[in-house]
Amino acid sequence: MAYNLKEEVSKPERLSGGHRLCAGCGAGTAIRGVLRALNVEDKAVCGVATSCLQVSSFLYPYTAWQDSYIHCAFENVAATISGAEAAYQAKKRRDGFKDTYKFIAIGGDGGTYDIGFQSLSGAMERGHDMVYVCYDNEAYMNTGMQRSSGTTEFAHTTTAPVGSVIPGKQQRKKDMTEIMIAHNIPYIAQTTFMTNFRDMHEKSYKAHYTPGPAFLNILAPCPRGWMYPNEDMMAICKLAIDTCTWPLYEVIEGEWILNYEPKTKLPVEDYLKPQGRFSHIFKPGNEWMIEKLQKDVDTKWEMLLKRCKK
Repeated sequence: MAYNLKEEVSKPERLSGGHRLCAGCGAGTAIRGVLRALNVEDKAVCGVATSCLQVSSFLYPYTAWQDSYIHCAFENVAATISGAEAAYQAKKRRDGFKDTYKFIAIGGDGGTYDIGFQSLSGAMERGHDMVYVCYDNEAYMNTGMQRSSGTTEFAHTTTAPVGSVIPGKQQRKKDMTEIMIAHNIPYIAQTTFMTNFRDMHEKSYKAHYTPGPAFLNILAPCPRGWMYPNEDMMAICKLAIDTCTWPLYEVIEGEWILNYEPKTKLPVEDYLKPQGRFSHIFKPGNEWMIEKLQKDVDTKWEMLLKRCKK
């Protein structure tokens, strides 16, 4: 993919400033990056499930969205956007409609991994020409930081609190990227923010311009729920990929491709320690939690290397 990065970042913003997302929130950064990958001449229809992003970017009559925007219920953004895409295809066949539109469904991990999974799976199976973007902040942050199936094991949340009975969330994090791979769609990618955003930009472009359904899973830290200083978002993301907790890879027409392999694989505790939601696992007697998380990361990383023929 050849492009001028300086020109790309100079494109007009499709998600403008002035929204009400928290300082240091990963959601707005993720979606700005995804939309920036669109060609300037192309139009977009964006659907957003009820979420932090939705309530903070569209407070009637004010909106941060420069493209057509649909606020969807928590559970049906994929169904809504697949319907809009089907209507667009019908209009092209019937009326010779020439304008190029891209269709983008957006949800957090709660609206993707859990509540919206049925409509997402159906839209992917039907083969709509659309992109589903999950910004994964690992909990229901909008309604009070409750655990989701995307929450990392042992993390403290308001519905899986740390105490004398339980050590935070007791279940492993669901691997939504692999579930989407099992749908045999043309393009799936896992990404997050790096120092130059190149990985996320290139994957977003491929998702937009690969015919058929595509899925992007973007790790998008939440400073309030993860309990880290607002300014540390990029550092947290870098630690996620350097510990291989959140590997960067893509699957194109069934071919697994590893996009980043750290020169030195860091221990998982380097990623966990800056986050207040994991502070309890560093107390004496809780070493087994770190050991379990490290073993799970190592197992999945080795499996990914084999799939990518590394």
